[in-house]
This record gives sequence, C-alpha cells and structure tokens, in this order.
Amino acid sequence: MSLILNIDTASNTASVCLANEIDVSQTLFSENRQDHASWLHTAIAELLKKNGYKINDLQAVAVSIGPGSYTGLRVGLAAAKGICYALNIPLITVGTLEIMAFAVKEEADELICAVIDARRMEIYSAIYDINLEEKIAPGSMIINDKSFASVLSSGKILFCGNGITKLQAAISNNNAIFSSTVSNASHLAQIALPRFQKKTFADLAYTEPLYLKEFYSPAHKTWVKN
Repeated sequence: MSLILNIDTASNTASVCLANEIDVSQTLFSENRQDHASWLHTAIAELLKKNGYKINDLQAVAVSIGPGSYTGLRVGLAAAKGICYALNIPLITVGTLEIMAFAVKEEADELICAVIDARRMEIYSAIYDINLEEKIAPGSMIINDKSFASVLSSGKILFCGNGITKLQAAISNNNAIFSSTVSNASHLAQIALPRFQKKTFADLAYTEPLYLKEFYSPAHKTWVKN
C-alpha cells in the first residue's frame, strides 16, 4: 500500500498530512507564515509518529508547487526534495490553484476560479471547469471593476482562495459566487494519489516553484526572475 506525505506551504496557513489508498490522516496546520520553516520538519516527524510510521515507510512526497508565498514555496519544495533525495522516492507536484479549485468542486455548478492574493491589487488566478479541466491557465493580473467581465457574461463562476476579498470589493455581478472554503494538504492528497498510481512524477533535479512573476529581494535590492 502506498504512503504519501503531502506538504502545502504555499499560503498563510501551512499543512501536512499522510495518505494512502484507504484514507487521509489527521492534517496538521501552522497558522503563522513566518513559522513555516521551523514548523514543517517537526510537524512531519509528529505526523509519522502519531500514525505509527517511520520516515522510511514513505513511498512519495507531494507538494504544492505554486503560485503563492515565495518563502513558503521554497520551504515546502526544499523539504519535499530533501526527503525524496534521501529516500530515493518520487516527487509529485500539484499547482496551488488546482488544489484550491479541487477543494470547492462540489460547490460549483459551472466554472471555478481559484484566486491567490499577490499583494496590493494584484492576484494570481486560473479558471477550471467542474471536472478540473483548465480553461484559463494560471497567471497574474491587476484587479479592477472589469476583471473577469467577459467570462462572467457567459455564466456563473465560483471564486475561491485567499484573494476573493479583493474581488468581492471590485466585482458586482450576479454570476460571481464566492466560497469561503479553504484548501489544505488533505485536498492535495486526493489529487496526488492518482498521479502516484499513474507514475506522474516531477523531475527532482530541475523542479522549481511556480512563482508566475519576478520577486524583489530587499537584501540585494534586485529583481530575481524565476
């Protein structure tokens, strides 16, 4: 039976869980984004111990690959890669926006738009149908009162994710529906398991976080392109 460790550190709340073909373990959370790095390895050790496993029992690690918090993405992917290298097991990567859409798919009638707060009036977003087929690829955009107007004119969209507060203030359209459901590692686990079974694995050596845009490094006062 497969045992997959699932790591999601892409947003303000980090989470980890274990999953196999039968169930998903209790999910552990860290609510403080500044503590993700110090919390993650301790949480993984606690999770394994609580469920009667040793780290060598893992058969794969799944991680939320982005977009999201630059630091959070680096923390999660570094931990996932380190474990995979040490144990010689595969890495599974899943887009953060896809995980968010998966979490609300039972609430949607037509389209789902997952939205991540990207500071100021900018967001990261992607649109999926109820089968999680990608309709508009992940990208960044500045919100205004015309945002998503063309798509909303064609039907209802369920918006989800931590960027919806900005959208609610900007969009006035009866076809716009907003979900308060928050995704976590347990949703990642449900996407990762079929990928494990199909052996849809990431390249350990070359996989990097999906940032979607350049980020500014105050320490070096430079823009770094990824």
